[in-house]
Amino acid sequence: MSTRRRIGIGVAIIVIGLIVALALAASAGSHSTRFDLNGANPGVSVPKFSLPGVTVIVICGVLIVLLGIAQLARGFGKRTMRWVGIGVAVLFLLGFLTWAGTEGKQPIQVGSLLQQTLFLATPLILGAMAGVMCEKTGVINVAIEGQMLFGAFAGALFGTIASNWVGLLAAVVIGALVGALLAVFAIKFMVNQVILGVVINAFALGLTGYLFDAIMANNGGGTNQPSVFNPIKIPVLGDIPVVGSLLFDQTIITYLMYVIVIVIDVMLVRSRWGLRTRAVGEHPKAADTVGINVLRLRYQNVIIGGGIAGLAGAALTIGSVGQFNKNMTSGQGFIALAALIFGRWTPRGALGAALFFGFASALQTALSLLATPVNIDSNLLQMLPYLATIFAVAGLVGRVRAPAADGEPYVKG
Repeated sequence: MSTRRRIGIGVAIIVIGLIVALALAASAGSHSTRFDLNGANPGVSVPKFSLPGVTVIVICGVLIVLLGIAQLARGFGKRTMRWVGIGVAVLFLLGFLTWAGTEGKQPIQVGSLLQQTLFLATPLILGAMAGVMCEKTGVINVAIEGQMLFGAFAGALFGTIASNWVGLLAAVVIGALVGALLAVFAIKFMVNQVILGVVINAFALGLTGYLFDAIMANNGGGTNQPSVFNPIKIPVLGDIPVVGSLLFDQTIITYLMYVIVIVIDVMLVRSRWGLRTRAVGEHPKAADTVGINVLRLRYQNVIIGGGIAGLAGAALTIGSVGQFNKNMTSGQGFIALAALIFGRWTPRGALGAALFFGFASALQTALSLLATPVNIDSNLLQMLPYLATIFAVAGLVGRVRAPAADGEPYVKG
């Protein structure tokens, strides 16, 4: 790490610590902060507990400042720096949540906050996995937003006229078909992949809006009233305190998300398919030379990625609100794309980034319901998830590398 960057990071950490230790502590209320770790339907309840508000805030701020001073003095290694970043984030969050509850009017619902985080992050995680599938093989997928929108529409329509399971299958199929459309134009006709993705998103927005007006809007709910998947509690695991209700009392879509993340993460590094995918994304000509069918593998991965994005769309309808609305993705496909970049084009990184963005959205909702010591403008709260996305991605400009052949058409020669 260069001296300039080491000093810059150290100063930034110290500033964060001073904000916590001085600004938050000075404006905090006089009460202790109560925390509730239990989410909805806990198998085994955990007692609520209290922390001395100002004391905890100051301690968190001082610890962050000390980490910043250590960074200034000698710097941390690359691997250690990741843990330092996580530590700063956790300390800042603990200090901030403690500050938010120092009015003493209601406890900080940590369990519910975490459940809401996973709920909001599920479509983002699936969208990011769709991006991993495409971009690891060298095809940029800006059309995640459109694929999710088509999946949400298909899930609601077929979930109403048939069943939720049919709606789930339809969402995956329509997402895969849109993925096939992307693949044909990007791979065969070599259309600029970024422009192509934008066009597909506009097409999805217009067509689903038209079909909503034509089929759903004036039909009294006859084509837009699917039931929502009920949570399935896994025996024993679902009764673990805190973690049980968070991870093991979820809908089938969330469980499918777990499987997809694990399968992609493992297969990318431990299977022949993963080796070939990474080879095609990094150096397609060399991959072709050793007998890998570059074009076929790209078609395959982009279509599978489209199906995963369609599943992400279904999470918004039959996995959530139980109806389709115009433009209901509201930019979540682009946030999923940002999670992919923030996660350095890896499944684990994209998972963590999507959870971070989901947490920002959940925190915005939680803060709007809390009586904080200083009133936070509702417009600022609504901006929180998008600000988090902008700062996260902007901080990585020039520091992360996409697959070398990402976005580059390949002509067999």
